[in-house]
Amino acid sequence: MNDEQLQQLSHRIGEQLKRRQATVTAAESCTGGWIAKVFTDISGSSAWFERGFVTYSNEAKQQMVGVQETTLQQHGAVSEQTVREMANGAAKAAAAEYAIAVSGIAGPEGGTPDKPVGTVWFAIVGPEGRVLAQRQIFAGDRDAVRRQSVAWALQTLLDEFLIN
Repeated sequence: MNDEQLQQLSHRIGEQLKRRQATVTAAESCTGGWIAKVFTDISGSSAWFERGFVTYSNEAKQQMVGVQETTLQQHGAVSEQTVREMANGAAKAAAAEYAIAVSGIAGPEGGTPDKPVGTVWFAIVGPEGRVLAQRQIFAGDRDAVRRQSVAWALQTLLDEFLIN
């Protein structure tokens, strides 16, 4: 997805959130604030996006969005358990109805046999405690993995939580 397509997707998300009088937040690790950037590229996004969290280090994940140290020790930063805690913690900290969490290995270093470069975990939370958590493995260089992660998170928020 190119920048224009990401902005169109963000605009559609904003329209759906405004219709619901709801807000979204993001807890981002490997995307480094890219989701927040795409949201704030949209004029008027302050009506539905108030804040995001760039939680690149394990310490930031614990301090900013309440990930438990034991979760990080037992499962690692790139895990279903961690992104679930990131999303729930971000939603609570931002008092938002929806939250996206992303944690992955964008490369070129950092991959392991269990978690190769391109492995990204996502969690999206919505009203009534609904949570979708999923792992994707993306191909390409660091920029490509990060861009695909942003696109996947936004498209999934729209398709699975906002279009009905």
